[in-house]
Amino acid sequence: MSNTPKTTEIVVATGNPHKVEEIREILAAMGVRVLALTDVGVADIPEPEEDGVTFEQNARIKATQYARAINRMVLADDSGLAVDALGGAPGVFSARWSGLGVTREERDNANNEKLLTELASISVGQRGARFVCAMCLAAADGKVVAETIGEFHGSIGMAARGLNGFGYDPLFVVDDSGRRSAELTSAEKNERSHRGAATRAMANVLATLHSVS
Repeated sequence: MSNTPKTTEIVVATGNPHKVEEIREILAAMGVRVLALTDVGVADIPEPEEDGVTFEQNARIKATQYARAINRMVLADDSGLAVDALGGAPGVFSARWSGLGVTREERDNANNEKLLTELASISVGQRGARFVCAMCLAAADGKVVAETIGEFHGSIGMAARGLNGFGYDPLFVVDDSGRRSAELTSAEKNERSHRGAATRAMANVLATLHSVS
């Protein structure tokens, strides 16, 4: 019997094309067709209120509500940055932490500026941080099929570098050489990132499913 599930088409519930592409690159290798909301003509569905206090709760809210709204299998994630010196902030508020900006690029820039300001008095050795990604896969009826989580450990640099990635990637130091997440290639990021880890874990779950209602 094949290890590939009968249902191999999944809609990723996000308006962020970077997230869709990262997930697609990993799941496509196992024959899963990954679609964005725009691919199924439902980009105008109001986003659910993400009022959970954890990444896992918010991922579940998005996956189940979108699945029921569009009657399709949906994969959703909630991810963010947790900085040790800030008590785990910005956490679930990562995307709009600064409260500034209209476009995604403006919000990202404002968030990064706020992070540098908050850590201005913190020494290099005390800037430990991690990216966290929680994923939830829901069937078309909203039933939770699987949940996974991934983490990417590093630290926060003193200045932004790199043009790849998005969000806090230009500040996130990934190794002793000082490279930022935004300086990694797409393949390198998928291999090491929190979203890559969560997606690979989800791929392992999918490989064990023979049918999904």
